[in-house]
Amino acid sequence: MMKTYFVFIVECSDKSYYVGITQDLYAEIERMNLGANPKCYTFNRLPLTLKFYEVFSDVREALAAQRQLRGWSRKKKEALFDRNWDRIIELAKNRKDGSSTSSEPQTVTLDP
Repeated sequence: MMKTYFVFIVECSDKSYYVGITQDLYAEIERMNLGANPKCYTFNRLPLTLKFYEVFSDVREALAAQRQLRGWSRKKKEALFDRNWDRIIELAKNRKDGSSTSSEPQTVTLDP
């Protein structure tokens, strides 16, 4: 049986974004919205709104995507929510917006 991994971004009530990974997306969002873990970043920022998710079958690819998305600027994440690929490319080229933490090109497999 093949495992499925979800990399997701939720918007918190304070308008910040949280990037996570799980094997059961809707159960995880529900658990987070119930405030199940007081140590979680989102605990005092409820309710949460799911803004984006991507499905992976390889945990290493999912973890790489999660790390990459965590490094993206707010503007770049918002372009992703809108599926604005041209804007994402533009922001990736403009490093002064804080969209990249590496000098190497970064890739993530995201469905258009």
